[in-house]
Amino acid sequence: MTSAPLAARLTRVAGPLFFPVTAYGPDGALDLDAFRAHVGAGVDAGAAAVFACCGTGEFHALTPEEFRACLAAAVEATGGRVPVVAATGYGTALAIQYARIAEEEGADGLLAMPPYLVVADQEGLVRHYTALAAATSLETIVYQRDNAVFTPATVVELAAVDGIIGLKDGYGDLDLTQRIVSAVRSELPDREFLFFNGLPTAELTGLAYRGIGITLYSSAVFAFAPDIALAFHRALVTGDDTTVDRLLDGFYAPLVELRNLGRGYAVSLVKAGVRLGGLDVGEVRPPLSEPAPDHVKALAVLIDRGRSVLADIEGLADTEGAGTADGPAGGPVRGSVDGSVDGSGAGR
Repeated sequence: MTSAPLAARLTRVAGPLFFPVTAYGPDGALDLDAFRAHVGAGVDAGAAAVFACCGTGEFHALTPEEFRACLAAAVEATGGRVPVVAATGYGTALAIQYARIAEEEGADGLLAMPPYLVVADQEGLVRHYTALAAATSLETIVYQRDNAVFTPATVVELAAVDGIIGLKDGYGDLDLTQRIVSAVRSELPDREFLFFNGLPTAELTGLAYRGIGITLYSSAVFAFAPDIALAFHRALVTGDDTTVDRLLDGFYAPLVELRNLGRGYAVSLVKAGVRLGGLDVGEVRPPLSEPAPDHVKALAVLIDRGRSVLADIEGLADTEGAGTADGPAGGPVRGSVDGSVDGSGAGR
């Protein structure tokens, strides 16, 4: 666990929020060495925070014992350089159990997934997240998506709860999100409440969310192409919309088209990308399935294309394997075809 409050460390970040995949060995069991390597490389590359065992990390597929082991490995790999946020979810009792495990293993905060299966009313959702926030000392980010969609009044109520520090929006209704932002700002003017773009491949909607004041976002691309993700993040937060547009048109929009070709590709395609980078993190667990081989080949082509766009932007002659983007802290961050990175970045 890091010393500063999570909300303070996430208010202004100089790099993407990293959602690592969970690594499995050939026998399907956890591969904690590969997981630590994956997390450590992401922090070295410039991640502002590590969100471990979340959606991309197959929270749904982990036993409580595996969840505990992964959280401990993530905390160890980050070494306090950046905060570690752990997922929690299911019903209230299980969500509290996972939250307490995360606290025991040194996590800095929680990302509260929607309750399992049931569609609750607004009062029930408030009771659920209030109980979760009270169960530990960890600061909690509530994830809006699927069966947990909130009215502006409900978010105001949640934002007033001690320990709830933000809302991650994976629903994508910008009209609703703007009204939520306005309601919190009007009703709780002294409250520092964080908002995150949590849509899959959030970079695609980055400009739209920036337009309503939301620049924090989860980056699945950072897991397998940190150089591209860092370049996009820097361009988005500094207003370099020419670079944003070129990366959107040349990489992110085609990536989303590819992601939409299969169910579960928001996880399995990311994991395939990590393997393409040279780190064997295994396959996804059921009920998810692996991407079709042709789609993995298409992903490899897209990653090369994205790095070619970076090379063109930076005026580099060699576009075959290396893309360079200025790191958030000023030093260059270089990504190679094997996914390795070097250089300095935020939160190191």
